Amino acid sequence: MQIKEGILDVAKQMPSPNCDKRPENRITLVVIHCISLPLGHFGNSYVEALFCNQLKGTEHKDFCDLPGLKVASHLFIRRDGEVIQFVPFHKRAWHAGVSSFQGRENCNDFSVGIELEGTDTGLYTDKQYEILRQICSIMCALWSLDKHAIVAHSDIAPGRKTDPGTGFNWNLLLDNLRIEA
Repeated sequence: MQIKEGILDVAKQMPSPNCDKRPENRITLVVIHCISLPLGHFGNSYVEALFCNQLKGTEHKDFCDLPGLKVASHLFIRRDGEVIQFVPFHKRAWHAGVSSFQGRENCNDFSVGIELEGTDTGLYTDKQYEILRQICSIMCALWSLDKHAIVAHSDIAPGRKTDPGTGFNWNLLLDNLRIEA
């Protein structure tokens, strides 16, 4: 697994229009999110449709507020470990919204967003942790980050966001992180 020219080589590519040029080139933060559409339903294509502006809003009663929403993460890791990349890492994905980290506003400007297929209250799969750990290890080595640069969406948008939630095991990710140059 490696990153070349902003692309993760093992990821299925599904380009999203919900991105633009980064105002600064240095990536200093990795933000972990979770998503499922509808909530708690896994293995369908609704997240991809949302991130690629193809969700009509009529597919499910819970989607009525989603059409017109312009969001995307860089990566989406499914429950089975499949990785989908929506935005190259050198571009700014629209994943964090109103956010702040260590006094810096607009975390989209300097972060990478990784969505896990899941819910704020559910558990994640071993395969998701394995893939996430590999990806974070590569990112930390490539961009000279330490494990403190990997945060929850709830850390950068407290009171507004709760993901990846109570079911996410930070020790399982961070204690087994391998950072190699």
